[in-house]
Amino acid sequence: QVQLEETGGGLVQVGGSLRLTCAVSGISETVFRGSAVGWLRQLAGKQRELVTALTGDGLLIEGNPAKGRFTISRDNAKNVVYLQMSRLRPDDTAVYSCAIDTRTGTGRWDKWGQGTLVTVSS
Repeated sequence: QVQLEETGGGLVQVGGSLRLTCAVSGISETVFRGSAVGWLRQLAGKQRELVTALTGDGLLIEGNPAKGRFTISRDNAKNVVYLQMSRLRPDDTAVYSCAIDTRTGTGRWDKWGQGTLVTVSS
């Protein structure tokens, strides 16, 4: 059974940086390598939105929140996905979840983690 666990959330000041980590278990390195992985976030009272993702073919998909400030990366040998966030703003405060698409590798998410809260204080 695929499981995703996010770590690295917390309180950060405006303009600061934070790196989130998502550890994926329950699948082989080969399956992970061919999977799409991504980060989504949910602000209070709003729908979940895509932050950024990498397809199984290595294509980068950037949602509006990520452009110019957030970077996704993956370590296929460790089944880990990272989100490096910089120049954080108060409106980045949200629960950030990682997701994986093991079936198509294109971003049709079939599993999400519980999420980690990021709070940006002014």
